[in-house]
Amino acid sequence: MGRFDGVLLASDFDNTLIYTEEALRTGKPVPPLSERNRAALERFMAGGGRFAVATGRALAAFRKYAPLVPMNAPGIVCNGAALYDFAREEYLETATLDASARERGQVVLEHFPEVAVEAYHIDNVIHAVHPNEYTRQHERITQVMVTEAPSLPEVPLPLGKLLFESDHETLERVRTFLEEQGWSGDYELIFSGKTLLEMTVRGANKGGMIRRLADRLSISMDHVYCVGDEANDISMLTAAARGFAPDNCVDAVRACGATIVSHARESALADVVEILEGIYR
Repeated sequence: MGRFDGVLLASDFDNTLIYTEEALRTGKPVPPLSERNRAALERFMAGGGRFAVATGRALAAFRKYAPLVPMNAPGIVCNGAALYDFAREEYLETATLDASARERGQVVLEHFPEVAVEAYHIDNVIHAVHPNEYTRQHERITQVMVTEAPSLPEVPLPLGKLLFESDHETLERVRTFLEEQGWSGDYELIFSGKTLLEMTVRGANKGGMIRRLADRLSISMDHVYCVGDEANDISMLTAAARGFAPDNCVDAVRACGATIVSHARESALADVVEILEGIYR
């Protein structure tokens, strides 16, 4: 038996596993996985551990990076709206938005004409309505071009999530607007970045899906460890036996009690694996 048999480690991708912030700001290519992170993850998996990526990205925006990351467990995509088996190239579970979400999202766009929305179709297509500078910035970092649509109701179902894009102050007003309409109880409304407000069906978050993944793998939550840097990671950080965060994480992640390791630029995942090596001797 390996030292990590029955252990699951899940990590966010952007600014946790790989520091992508500079690529977002400058348009430069996303850097490769650091050799220190790669070596640590390979040690972890060789010891029997299961490693998964848990990203807010849609499958379309992560698929090209999946072969660059050593992992041996299905991945969480669309901020917890789907579980995808990269080895078999198929969805294992999905939690999708219905037609009313499109209609409500369109009301938001009419109320806030400066806001853009990306609609993540489960079949690997990203549609955009009212694309703006934040959409174009997001295209650069994901390296996936959106397919423009005239309105949200014209975007085909099923959708994993809606992603509203604008400056942070405007998106705070969007969230308040959704709450005032009495709609927020039907959805998870979580910032995955200052200019990105995610909307998934209620219960579709990283924490909920990490529990389902652990159950599929017959792994106790007492032996599940998660790593993330943003507010949309908090649900899995607090669900885990122990949550970790790179030093570049937002204040809300620090406040949730996550153990802080090095900056994502300095191979934060390797720090986490080394801590686990001290726990599982």
